[in-house]
Amino acid sequence: MSRRAWGFTLIELMVVMAIVATLLTIVTPSYFTHLERSREAALRETLAVTRDAIDKFHGDHDRYPGSLQELVDRRYLRSLPLDPITERRDSWVLLAPPTDSPAGEAEGGALSSGVWDLHSGAQQEGKDYGQW
Repeated sequence: MSRRAWGFTLIELMVVMAIVATLLTIVTPSYFTHLERSREAALRETLAVTRDAIDKFHGDHDRYPGSLQELVDRRYLRSLPLDPITERRDSWVLLAPPTDSPAGEAEGGALSSGVWDLHSGAQQEGKDYGQW
């Protein structure tokens, strides 16, 4: 009577696990690099769309919006933009209009309030997303 072996030996399983571990070691850094690049591309697009909405608001109302929520309320944006780096909606750094622009001066020469520009509030070592 012959005996048939059904299954794998311990050596075969260890070889397969070693191959899988080697492949994961090669692929994992590439995955995280692509993930970071996609977040940065999403940040660039979010900044461009939001800045365009601010410019359109300024063109329509001859003033800058008081907040990002005003852009949503007046339907220049569908919702508050999500910072893809911090994954939050309240981490944006908002900039008021500069004093040397005609739109930045209210009657009497005082600085007007409003959202002139925005930057990401993300703080990462080696990356300065606040300058984008």
